[in-house]
Amino acid sequence: MSELDLAKEKIAYLKLWLGIMVVTDISLVGWFATNYVEASNLLLILALGGVVVVAYGIYLLHRRIERKIVSLREM
Repeated sequence: MSELDLAKEKIAYLKLWLGIMVVTDISLVGWFATNYVEASNLLLILALGGVVVVAYGIYLLHRRIERKIVSLREM
């Protein structure tokens, strides 16, 4: 397998994880929106913390994918 093909596969794998993280973030926001009246304060704080952590992970993963795409130009 050439280096270009390997780099493309790595990008595809990272995009898979990016999609999983986006779905997780959307699910957490949806849970928070539907349960903010009934849930305990601890669960709400944990949910908001989870949203922030996952959103930051999405941002970092997106930057990593962009760097890999830019490195493809050099190949």
